[in-house]
Amino acid sequence: MRESTQELLDQLKKYPVFDLLKVARKVKKKENYLRLFIHRLVQKKAIIPIEKNKYTLYKDPWIVASHIIWPSYISSWAALQYYNFTEQLPTTIEVVTSKKRRKRELYFQETKIKIITTKPALMFGFTKCIREEMEIFMAEPEKALLDAALFKSMSFSEIRDVVVSHLPHLKKEKLVAYLLKIGNKSLIKRFGYILDFAGKDYYNRLHKHLDHNFVSLDYSLPQKGKKNEKWGIIDNVTKR
Repeated sequence: MRESTQELLDQLKKYPVFDLLKVARKVKKKENYLRLFIHRLVQKKAIIPIEKNKYTLYKDPWIVASHIIWPSYISSWAALQYYNFTEQLPTTIEVVTSKKRRKRELYFQETKIKIITTKPALMFGFTKCIREEMEIFMAEPEKALLDAALFKSMSFSEIRDVVVSHLPHLKKEKLVAYLLKIGNKSLIKRFGYILDFAGKDYYNRLHKHLDHNFVSLDYSLPQKGKKNEKWGIIDNVTKR
């Protein structure tokens, strides 16, 4: 590989994900030449194609997932695994964004990357982390749990188990504050109930945001179980 090509690759390594435009800024050539140039680099496995007109020099799907669209952050199962809240390795990395995108799913290095579009008001509760010297954006544990329930990417039985098992490591006040910020009544009922179940009662903080309708604790299971009047929950998870 010629020295000039290696210099270009060294410059492109600054970008977790890049497109033809970024290459054009480095190589002052016509588009047809650049496309052929990129094609040859892909053939030599010097760069890795992600999807149409998107490439990377990194093999880590977490880095690619965090930069495939902007603004965005990784959430749900993958984020919880990142914080060691679950030993289950995610087969899907879920990325939350406020930007609309036609293609919602893609595969990179045998990992599925799923794009979830949400309201701009819900783009909060994430932080910057470092992975292989690159910045990635990850939901905080509390927001990862709320996102998992809000977008139904985990069963609520699984979410409950994570909350109960890792309650000492969760920032309960932050979780409640995020619940109120999201303002979803079903979400408030479900998390209020499981926090209460785990020994942390936030009813005084949350009761003004409840209504008289009942919702099942786990949205993925049949709506059968004991009714909890306090939280407006049908507990279809706890075995009695």
